[in-house]
Order: sequence, then C-alpha cells, then structure tokens
Amino acid sequence: MLPRLESIKQARLKIGLTQQKLASLTGVSTSMINQIESGRCQPSYATARKIFEVLWSLESQSSTKAGDICSKDIAKLKTTDSLHDAIKMMQDLSISQIPVFAGNEVVGLITEDGIVKHLLDNDETERKKIKLLEIMDPRPPIVEFNTPVKTLVSLVRFSKCVLISKNSKIVGIITASDTLKLVE
Repeated sequence: MLPRLESIKQARLKIGLTQQKLASLTGVSTSMINQIESGRCQPSYATARKIFEVLWSLESQSSTKAGDICSKDIAKLKTTDSLHDAIKMMQDLSISQIPVFAGNEVVGLITEDGIVKHLLDNDETERKKIKLLEIMDPRPPIVEFNTPVKTLVSLVRFSKCVLISKNSKIVGIITASDTLKLVE
C-alpha cells in the first residue's frame, strides 16, 4: 500500500527536489507531477509507485547520518579508573555517561544511575578503591558513521548512548541531548 498522493509534494520539498527533477527521475512529465501534486490528476498505481520509490531512495541518501550529529569529543575512562575518578569527570564535564575502555576496545559504560547505586553503599575512601571494572554497565551499542539517525532514536532511549565507529575506530558518541539537534 502506498502513502497518500498528497504527501508527494511534501516529500519532494523535504529533500529539495524540483518538480522537473522528480519528473526526469521518474520518467513522467513535469506537467503530470504538477497535476498529481495539485490533486487534478490521479496517476496509475505503477506511476505513483515509481514516484514514491524515487522519493524514498533519495530521502534515504540525504537523511541525517549518525556521524553528522554525534559529539566528536568522547570522554573516556579505563577499567582501572576508580568510581571517584568517574564521579569527578562527570561533574567536571557535566555529562551523565562515560564509555569505559580496555585499550582501544569499549568494554562498558558508567552512568549517573549506576553511580548512584554505589554511592549509598560506600564512603569517599571506598569510592577511591572501587575500580570501574567491578561496577560498570555493559558496553553501549556501536553503529557505523553512516547509519541513518532515524534508526537510532529508540536505541538511544533504551541504552542512554550509542557510540559511532568509522573504519573500526570509535569516533563519536550520541546521547539523548545530541538527538535534540534533530529538532533544531
């Protein structure tokens, strides 16, 4: 089932396509595109399908990618860092989660929620002794730089953050606050 014909103009404008260019890509006349968008013409199912396929294809190519909105400066902690180190870094940087690395590999995540659980059970002296390896959450998901952002929104909601990789190297992080860039 295809979307409503009224959505063609909106989709075309969203990706910055002229009627003439859409006509050329779909093999129909510019006049026909104009008539379809204005509601003066009902195209055949095959023509409508071709128009939507072109629009969907172009939209997926032009959609915002994970690498476009990720924060490139990633705060990092090591498994040997202490709970105290994590608290201090979060306070200094005003952030709520930090990936934990063992060498170049992401092995876990420290979050505000995870820290709160351990604050009640330990005094400041103990917090300096507790290593992140003992208390970290599982590592966050890692996606490729060119992953469409649309696919990440529910992932970020579920996992607090998503790491972005390019050529097998972590190059960015997307948190809930980064997803706000989508509404700007």
